[in-house]
Amino acid sequence: MAMSKQPEKKTPLTDQPAASSSYHIPVLLHEAVDGLLMEENGIYVDCTFGGGGHSREILGRLGKEGRLVVFDQDADVRAQLPADRRVIFEPHNFRHMKRFLRLHRIDQVDGILADLGVSSHQFDEAGRGFSIRNDAPLDMRMDRRQELTAFEVIQTYTEQRLHKIFEMYGEVTNARTLANTIVGLRSAVSLRTVNGFKQAIGKVIKGNPNRYLAQVFQSLRIEVNDELGALREMLGDAVGLLKPRGRIVVITFHSLEDRLVKNFFKKGSFGDEKLQDPFGSDESKNPLRVVNKKIITPGTTELVQNKRSRSAVLRIAEKREI
Repeated sequence: MAMSKQPEKKTPLTDQPAASSSYHIPVLLHEAVDGLLMEENGIYVDCTFGGGGHSREILGRLGKEGRLVVFDQDADVRAQLPADRRVIFEPHNFRHMKRFLRLHRIDQVDGILADLGVSSHQFDEAGRGFSIRNDAPLDMRMDRRQELTAFEVIQTYTEQRLHKIFEMYGEVTNARTLANTIVGLRSAVSLRTVNGFKQAIGKVIKGNPNRYLAQVFQSLRIEVNDELGALREMLGDAVGLLKPRGRIVVITFHSLEDRLVKNFFKKGSFGDEKLQDPFGSDESKNPLRVVNKKIITPGTTELVQNKRSRSAVLRIAEKREI
C-alpha cells in the first residue's frame, strides 16, 4: 500500500452541524485520529459511532475519495449521522464488522477505531437503566433489539454465575455475599428497577456506596452486552482486515478491556503459542507492531472539561508489512 504523509485537516463534506456535546463528548479525539489516519483517501472504520465526534474528525481529514464505515448497535445514534456521501452506516455491533464490510465489497481497510464503553447519552438517558443516579427499568441493553436485560440477569442467573460476574467484571469485594443476597431476595422483592435493586442490596454495600454500585452496574452491563466477547471477536478479525501498515486504535475505560487489548497487541492473537522463531531468531511473528509503547491518557485540560475521560486509555497498533 502506497502511504501518503498524514493528511492535513479539512472541512468535512457534510451539511450537518457537529454532534452535540450533550450527546457524547469524544475522548482523546485528536490523539486517536492522529494515530489512526495515515492514508488521505483510505478506507476507515469507526466501530462505535456514538455521538459522531471521532467520525467527524476523521471525515474532516479524509480526502474526497476516502470512505468511512461506521457501526453502532444503538438506534439513538441515527439522529447524529452526518449527511456525507463518504459514510456507510451499519446499525450493528462491531463484532460483525468483517461480515458487513464484505457485504460492501470491502476486504481490507486502512484503519479501525474503537471507542469502547458507554456513551454519555446512554448514561444520561434515564430510561436506559445504565446509571445509578436515575430510577428506571434495570435494562442496560445497548442494542434494544436483544432480549437479555440486566433484570433478566439478576432474576434468572444462578448464584455461582452471579458471583463470577461480579468478581470478574466489577472486582466487587464481596461478590459472593452479593450474589447470595440477590438470590435470597429475588423471589420476595422486586428487583425490576434501579432503585428497587439498590434498596434490596443496601445492607451488603461496602465502602463508598457510589463506587460499589458503579462496580456492580459495570458488571451487569458487561454481561448484558457481552462486551468482552464482542471486543475479542473484533480484534481477532481486525488483523486480517487491516492492510499492511494499517492501524487499529482502541480506547478503553476499565482494566479488563485494556488488559485484553494490551495482550492482543503484544501477541497479535489470543492463542498461547510462542511468538519466537524455533531456530533462535528474535524476530516476532506477531502481525502487529505496537505504535505507542507508553499508554496515552487524557491531559489536564481534557480531564477538567470531561470528567468521564479520567479512566480512558488509548493504545495503537500497526499491521506489519509482509
